[in-house]
Amino acid sequence: MGENSKRKAENSAGGDGKRAKTKKQWRTPTNGRDGGSYQQQQTIQAGDVGIFVTCIKGKESKATGEMRDLLDDYAERLYPEALAAGNDEDEQDDESAGSGVDDIEKEINAEVQEIRKPKAARLFTPIQLSTQCIVFFKTIDPVEPVSLVKRICEDAMNDNARKRTRFTQRLTPMTFMGRASAEGLEGVALKVLGPHFHQEPFKARTFAIRPTIRNHNILTRDSIIKQVASLVGEGHKVDLKNYELLIIVEVYQHICGVSVVDNDFERLKRFNISELFEPTPKEQAKEKTGSE
Repeated sequence: MGENSKRKAENSAGGDGKRAKTKKQWRTPTNGRDGGSYQQQQTIQAGDVGIFVTCIKGKESKATGEMRDLLDDYAERLYPEALAAGNDEDEQDDESAGSGVDDIEKEINAEVQEIRKPKAARLFTPIQLSTQCIVFFKTIDPVEPVSLVKRICEDAMNDNARKRTRFTQRLTPMTFMGRASAEGLEGVALKVLGPHFHQEPFKARTFAIRPTIRNHNILTRDSIIKQVASLVGEGHKVDLKNYELLIIVEVYQHICGVSVVDNDFERLKRFNISELFEPTPKEQAKEKTGSE
C-alpha cells in the first residue's frame, strides 16, 4: 500500500508539473491586456479595421511574426502616447491584482511582466486566416491603416539596404470592413468614399477601382466595380492609368473592406514591400530605362 501510494504521489507530482508547463507555454490573456501574447481573434468581423498581408506560401506564421515586430517598432515611433496610456492601464491593473495575494503569486506576476512585449499588441492583433499566403492584422485607434502602410513602404523604398522582412509581400490597408453583400458593400463604401469624393467645396477627381476576391462567390468583380463607381457619384471620372485616387476593395469570405489610396501606390510598388526591399530584375530594368 505504501509503495502504491508513493507511486501515485510521484505520478500526481509529475502530472502537475506537466500541466503547469503547458499552461505557461500556451498562456493567452482573457481580456486582451497581455502585451506579449497577442490574443487571437478567430475571424475578421464587420466593423474591423486593419491590414491584409500577403506572404510566401507556407510562411504565414513567420510572416505574422516579422510583421508583428515591424508594427511594434512603428507603434513605438508613431503612437507613443497610445502605448503610454496602455502601460498606465496595465500598471493600475497589476496593482489592484496584487493586493491580497501571496508572495508566490506576486513573483509569478513579476515574471509575466518581465517577458511582456511592448503594448503595441493593443494596437495590432494578428488574425490567422484559413487561406494560404495571407494573414490580417486588426488595428485600433489611433492607427490609420492607409497612412501607416504608406509610411512603411516609403521607409522601405528610401532605405532598402536595411531589409526588415523576408516572407512578407504586399500590404493592403483596409479603412473599414463590413458584410460581403451588396448592402454591406454600399455601407462600407459610403463611409470610406465620403472624405475623398463627397466633401464641400466639391473637387473633381480621377479614380480607378481595384477589387480582389478570395474565397467568395456572391459578389463579382464586375458587380463590385459597377456598384462602387455609382457610389463615387457624378463629377468624377474614371482613369485607369493616371488616376488621382485608387479605390481598393478586398472581399474575403463573408467580409468586404474598402480603402482609398493616392497615386503613390504605383510608385511604391503597389505596397509590395518585398519588391521595395529587393526589386526583381524586371522591375530594376524598368527603373533604369525610366531614369535614362
